[in-house]
Amino acid sequence: MSLFELQIDAQDGAARATTFETAHGTVQTPLFMPVGTHATVKGITPEVLAEIGAQIVLANTYHLYMRPGTDVLQEAGGVHEFMNYHGPMLTDSGGFQLFSLEHMMKPGDDGVSFQARDYDGSKHHWTPEDNMRIQEEIGADIVMQLDQCVGYPAERASVEASTKLSWEWGERCLRSHQREDQALFGIVQGGMHLDLRLESIRQLRAAEDRNLAAGGRRFDGFGIGGYSVGEPHELMFETLPAVCEAMPQDRPRYLMGVGNPTTLVRAVAAGVDMFDCVLPTRTGRMGTAFSSTGRMNLSNAKYTHDHGPLDSQCSCSVCQNYSRAYLRHLVKQGEMLGGILLSQHNLFYLLNLMRQARAAILEGSFDAFYEEWMASPAANDY
Repeated sequence: MSLFELQIDAQDGAARATTFETAHGTVQTPLFMPVGTHATVKGITPEVLAEIGAQIVLANTYHLYMRPGTDVLQEAGGVHEFMNYHGPMLTDSGGFQLFSLEHMMKPGDDGVSFQARDYDGSKHHWTPEDNMRIQEEIGADIVMQLDQCVGYPAERASVEASTKLSWEWGERCLRSHQREDQALFGIVQGGMHLDLRLESIRQLRAAEDRNLAAGGRRFDGFGIGGYSVGEPHELMFETLPAVCEAMPQDRPRYLMGVGNPTTLVRAVAAGVDMFDCVLPTRTGRMGTAFSSTGRMNLSNAKYTHDHGPLDSQCSCSVCQNYSRAYLRHLVKQGEMLGGILLSQHNLFYLLNLMRQARAAILEGSFDAFYEEWMASPAANDY
C-alpha cells in the first residue's frame, strides 16, 4: 500500500473496517486515539500505550507551539523522538483551543490573532500557512487544517460564517502543506445544520479539484468537527449518518472530540473510522471508570469492601491485578496512582471496544454486535 492510501477491508452496513499506512506504522480502523495534548498522555508512558494497543496518539499544535516550542521539537528530531513514542501521531491544528477562548483571539479572513494568556500573555498571529508550517515542524504523521469551530447554541449566521471561513482556510492549508510523509485532513464544519455540512464537504472537494489541477495534492482524510460542543447528545446523530454518507468513501473519517463508549459504537454504525477525546483520562483522574456494568464512580462507599476486579469482563492489567477496594482507597486518598490506573483501564476499554467493533465488521456481524451493546448495562456510560 502507498502511504495514506485507504484500503477498505470490509463493510457491514455503513460500518467500515479499513487499513492505511503512515510513516510510523500501519493503522487499522475503527480506532480510538488517546489524547496527549502536551506530548504526553497524562499519567501513561509510551510503553503502556504500546501495551494497551494504542495505534495513534494525538497532540495539540497550539500547546506545543507555546511550550516547549517547535525549535525544541526540531532539535530533538520531531515530536516522536521528543516524547519517545514511535507509533503514528496526529496533531490537531489548535483552532479549537483558540476559538474556545474568545476573549483571547480575533479571527479575520487572513488568519487569527490571539493572546496566549494561559501561558505568558504573548501576542501571536497565525495564518493557515503559518499553521501548516508549525505542524510540519512538529512532525506528526497526520495534521489537521486550521478551522473555526463555534459552540452550541449559535445563530445560524455565525455557523455559516465559520463554516465558510473553515473551507477557505482548508484550501489554503492544502495549497501550502508540503511534507509528503504527512497526511493532511480537511475538516467538515456546519454545526447542527445538515445543509451547511453538506456544503462544507462540497467546498472542500472543490478545493481538492483545484489543487489537483494545479499539480498539487488532495486531502488524505477528513475530520468531522463542530459536534460535541454543548448540544444535546442525540442532536449529533440527527445529521451524522448523512454527513458520513456524503463524504468520500476512499478517505478516513475522523469524528473529533467524542469519547464515551456508546457514542463510539453508534458513530461506527454511522460510518466513522477514527475518534479522539480526553474523556477516558480526565474521568479516570476523577475516579471514574468505564465498565461492562456501566460507568463506575470509585468514590462510592459500596466499593470499600469490594475485593473483586474493577471489571470482571476486562482483560487489562488493571482489572487483572487491582481490586475495586484498593482503587477506591487510592481515589479517596488522592493518590496519583489511582488516576493513572483508572486512566489506563479507560483507555484500554475504548481501544478494545474498537477492536471488537472491527472484528464484528470483518465477520459481517456488526448489527448483532451493535444490538448486544445497546442492550447491555455497559451502554449506560454517561
